[in-house]
Amino acid sequence: MEFQKDHIYHIYNQGNNRREIFFERENYLFFLKKIKTYVSPYVDILAWCLMPNHFHLMVLVKELSLELPNSQGLTQSQALTGQSQALTNRSLNNSIGIMLRSYTRAINKQEKLSGSLFRKNTKAECITCPEGIAPSWFMENGITTFINLLPDDDYPQVCFNYIHNNPVKAKLVKKADEWEFSSAMDYTGLRNGQLINKKTAIEFGL
Repeated sequence: MEFQKDHIYHIYNQGNNRREIFFERENYLFFLKKIKTYVSPYVDILAWCLMPNHFHLMVLVKELSLELPNSQGLTQSQALTGQSQALTNRSLNNSIGIMLRSYTRAINKQEKLSGSLFRKNTKAECITCPEGIAPSWFMENGITTFINLLPDDDYPQVCFNYIHNNPVKAKLVKKADEWEFSSAMDYTGLRNGQLINKKTAIEFGL
């Protein structure tokens, strides 16, 4: 994945071989915590939806890389001399990878599985880049295909609506805001979730 600052991206991935990635309610909540830890520091999240076998994020990229605490913690010499935890430069791309690997380890342990939980390549489609995007999006293997023939300025709204309507298209619910695991509930006032940035969404007319 390649990202540019100040552009909106649609990030998505699905279970390897189309299998489930969320097995119970706690798994969805655990993944949301992972998003907050590993993705939120770099972006403003505009919309999100977690489906039984895939996920969608719509984000405005604010930072491409950040100085973050080293996941290995203090070295022995640092601990002995009272130094603060070492920092490491981590890109958004790397942080997403760490998030998915970390979640995979937890689910594999829970379900007594092994191997990859997600498809190898996470997709990140830029929907506000100067060169534009393809006039059609084809979501592979189980993620709904849709054709977008609207002007470039309408792409963010189309993506925003598409993400929230995923559970309806999958016939999991009748209305988007009935699905607990998406930001639709936050935009309709049924929940005051802290993951999305409504102010930024409003600035983009969403």
